[in-house]
Amino acid sequence: MVRLAAPAAPTTFEVHLMKTVRRLIYAEIFKAVSFITLGFVCLFFFFDLIQELQDVGKSHAPDYGSAQALLYVALLIPSHLYELLPITVLIGSIFVMARLAESSEYTILRTSGLGPWRALRTLLVLGLGFAVLTFCIGDYIAPVSGRVGQLLRARYMPFYPLAGNTGAWLKEKQGKHTYVVNVVSMTHNGDLKSPQIFEFDENNAFLSNTMAQFAHIGRDGIWTLYGAVRWSYPRPGNGNPADAQAVTRIETVHAPALSWNSTLTSEMVSVALLQRGRMSTIDLFGYIRHLSANGQTTRRYEIQFWRKVFYPLSCLVMVVMALPFAYLHFRQGGIAGYIFGGVMIGISFFLLNNVFGYMGNLNNTWIPWLAAAAPGIIYLLLSLGAFSWLVLRR
Repeated sequence: MVRLAAPAAPTTFEVHLMKTVRRLIYAEIFKAVSFITLGFVCLFFFFDLIQELQDVGKSHAPDYGSAQALLYVALLIPSHLYELLPITVLIGSIFVMARLAESSEYTILRTSGLGPWRALRTLLVLGLGFAVLTFCIGDYIAPVSGRVGQLLRARYMPFYPLAGNTGAWLKEKQGKHTYVVNVVSMTHNGDLKSPQIFEFDENNAFLSNTMAQFAHIGRDGIWTLYGAVRWSYPRPGNGNPADAQAVTRIETVHAPALSWNSTLTSEMVSVALLQRGRMSTIDLFGYIRHLSANGQTTRRYEIQFWRKVFYPLSCLVMVVMALPFAYLHFRQGGIAGYIFGGVMIGISFFLLNNVFGYMGNLNNTWIPWLAAAAPGIIYLLLSLGAFSWLVLRR
């Protein structure tokens, strides 16, 4: 009976050698990704600044100066960084892998024990680190900076459009009553300008209308309406359906401060007022539940939620796509063409990600999570196919 010998455990020398190899690859890719990301961020910063300088010192924004424009553009950097990271990870990884192959350094690493699967695991660990970084920027830093930037611009531009000429409209159910809330704009400190609250009963009969000069939303969910005026339209309580629309009288109440309990948070109001995509994943999930509980459409926000879930994971796909470039044979100066190809792949992924998002919103038959994950799945299959052909079968 022949017994197969168990594979030998790696020696201390091999362990230290693999650590050195990983540190080399990680350091080179991190430096390349950082440099490329810095270049793209500076480019977007320049374009945004040129656009903002058109409003500096104009009659519609007399207090909007160069300092405010620079601050606003700086607050947009985390949003650009969140969108750019998967692309720059791809370009930086391709550059490092191709350069190692061109200088034959990767051939030496292969003879030192860096096999295809070990190289794939090494890059996946690095990609996971970039995915965590992308998630943190997109879920914690970019929503806060973007919201502050929009409020800063709205503070200095009285006619800055937030949600159209009529403001934002939100809906909430409390028991048998339904409340429709209209907010014109939001100040830099989070106060709501000129809010209106319309109350309806279970028969959709109009019960009351509350207007205020401004409102503040507390952490406990209580709205404090300052300079409020409330008009009530009580109806006969005899239960006769014919009298359901009859109004006996109009009651008017003036109050310097009026409280209203609501589940509408400041973040929910801001996402209705400001640009989409400013919410974190948890807040977006809560907003979807709120819309669903009040019978409102949630498809747009469901796709946005799943995009925020899957988008950081695209960093893993990008490093897998870069690995086959280490197994190519380059002629002198031929690396530039492959770097250009990597840029085109990154741009095509960004475009395809947006296209699938728009198509998912237009086509109600698409599953939201599939519409959001489709670009990553397509590029993952392409990268695995390239890895199988260039690395395993050649």
